[in-house]
Amino acid sequence: MLTLQDTLKQHIIQAVQQLYSVDLETVELQQTRKDFTGDITLVIFPLLRHIKGNPVQIGEQIGDYLKKHAGNLVSDFNVIKGFLNLVIADSYYINFLNQIRENQIRENKYFGLAAPNSKEAILVEYSSPNTNKPLHLGHIRNNLLGYSVAEILKAAGHKVYKTQIINDRGIHICKSMIAWQRFGNGETPESTGLKGDKLVGNYYVAFDKAYKEEIQQLIAEGKSKEEAEKQAPIFVAAQEMLRQWEAGDPEVISLWKKMNGWVYDGFAVTYKNLGVDFDSYYYESNTYLLGKDIVERGLAQGVFFKKEDGSVWCDLTADGLDEKLVLRADGTSVYITQDMGTATQRVKDYPDVKGMVYTVGNEQDYHFKVLFLILKKLGYDWASHLYHLSYGMVDLPSGKMKSREGTVVDADDLIAEMEQTAKEISQELGKLDGYTEAQKEALYHTIGLGALKYYILKVDPKKRILFDPKESIDFQGNTGPFVQYTYARIQSILRKYAEMGAADSTAIPETLHEKEKALLKSITLFPAIVQEAAEEYSPAVIANYVYDLVKDFNSFYQNVSILGEKEPVKLHFRVVLCEKIGEIIAASFKMLGIQVPERM
Repeated sequence: MLTLQDTLKQHIIQAVQQLYSVDLETVELQQTRKDFTGDITLVIFPLLRHIKGNPVQIGEQIGDYLKKHAGNLVSDFNVIKGFLNLVIADSYYINFLNQIRENQIRENKYFGLAAPNSKEAILVEYSSPNTNKPLHLGHIRNNLLGYSVAEILKAAGHKVYKTQIINDRGIHICKSMIAWQRFGNGETPESTGLKGDKLVGNYYVAFDKAYKEEIQQLIAEGKSKEEAEKQAPIFVAAQEMLRQWEAGDPEVISLWKKMNGWVYDGFAVTYKNLGVDFDSYYYESNTYLLGKDIVERGLAQGVFFKKEDGSVWCDLTADGLDEKLVLRADGTSVYITQDMGTATQRVKDYPDVKGMVYTVGNEQDYHFKVLFLILKKLGYDWASHLYHLSYGMVDLPSGKMKSREGTVVDADDLIAEMEQTAKEISQELGKLDGYTEAQKEALYHTIGLGALKYYILKVDPKKRILFDPKESIDFQGNTGPFVQYTYARIQSILRKYAEMGAADSTAIPETLHEKEKALLKSITLFPAIVQEAAEEYSPAVIANYVYDLVKDFNSFYQNVSILGEKEPVKLHFRVVLCEKIGEIIAASFKMLGIQVPERM
């Protein structure tokens, strides 16, 4: 069905054609400001390019035409300077609610969500951790953003593939391996009772501690700081282990596989607890050699050039960037080489993909500008549909996190803390009578995780976040639990209505309460909000929309009698309205990866 704005645009274009014999392709509409009377505003000023005259007079003429010829849509209007504020008829909203309910029953499809796989396929990359430490708070923002954007793109009609590339090779991995060899005494996740990623992460920290001690010892023996850092025995051993890995040494490869296996098992638990998933996995150990053939082809095409030392570069100075190394003089790859190869490999693996989204922190902004530009210069048509979902750092009141020093906020610990906080607040509110212990624990998980996800996702991805666990779980204000509580309240209304045994009415009310109209106005925006969130790759668009919707609902709940309404037609209409609000909350939170409780 056409949205309200699309329907209005058709009528306005017809009005302008009839009044001024001008054929418009489109018109500019916006929501009427709350301090003015009206629902939707037509901006007159852009029309002055086609129509000569006073903007106020033009607005009056168009408004009068719409009121006369689109009376079932526009009931009144007013003009403020160059803005025509249109009042939408109650009958439109009443019929709109009935129509979307009938469509859902007939088509078994929720209002506002596009037909599945009706748009081009997009691959979304997120998480992409190192295998030398557990996931932390920064990874949580990455995972939540990537997963939510994938779900939003699905809701907007795209076919979506979720993937990650795991950084499972390099000197940082060897640091954990060397430390385990030296200090581990053969301990395993089973012998320690630790998740595998935590165990390996402990040895990354142990390496750093030993490395610093050796540096200080060498400095005391007369070495410079720079010399000590390069000559510290444990660091030299890690470098040697990396060379052995690259040479395929069987013992090193066996240890590498064993410790990485521990980490993968640990990651799987965290992903499950966090509620995210993936369709495929790429591993840097398999992809780090990819891209060399692309460099050769780029040389032949003149996209790259070779310097006297044999290194290969791409000159991007004409594009406002620098020269970029794509192959070292010794023929080894750099990260950009690998990323070029991985991108082309993904297109081979998923031939229907027309675009890719890379969820990576903003410290890599320049890297992705360069990567996307080089891929375009190489002539890949899909390169114009690549997007870097750049996001800011997550800080805590206690300060910045450092993996090497073991001061990160562990993802598992944070999830557990959120559940415990949800438990404490829920028990204080004392509304869990009749719950079994299992139901209570499930509810604490739903509330705690919902609070965490919503607090992070409601912020524009590009902005830095100061995350306060206590603030995020407040049952009032712009929080996940506030929205979840409203959903549970709606479900309670629906259950009580069913218990009343009231007959469904096919009749519809003639007029609306102002609070009903405000809710229906919000509902009409939902399809456009989904598309906007998909186009902007921003879960914050969904989060802030659903918060405004919930505020409108609570105002309606406090000012309008629902189950106490004596007139059957109004009673049924209000219950249906509640039902639709609940469905939109659930659909919105699904896009954010958040569950909604039936009771709370």
